[in-house]
Amino acid sequence: MLTVASDIDVLARFGRALADPIRCRILLALRDAPAYPADLADALGVSRTRLSNHLACLRDCGLVVTVPDGRRTRYELADERLGHALDHLLAAVVAVEYDQTCPDAASKDCC
Repeated sequence: MLTVASDIDVLARFGRALADPIRCRILLALRDAPAYPADLADALGVSRTRLSNHLACLRDCGLVVTVPDGRRTRYELADERLGHALDHLLAAVVAVEYDQTCPDAASKDCC
């Protein structure tokens, strides 16, 4: 049975996905075009096992989907709007001073 996730749940999933640099790199790569896991692993310079774990996380978060393609499986963003959201998020973050961290970064392990 499908349920509609709350706004908080959706943002938490997105945040969890973005919390790891490799997952960010995967999302940015898939923003440009769908890809096969072996090609992604080579492009990102990570092992296929490590990439597989990150792709599983992104699938569980609902951000990427698999598309059967003959004997292979291709990955792509679950919705093209995710690519636009990443573009907007990057534009917003770039507008922030790049050399600033959160005031509580040292004590609360953020940023």
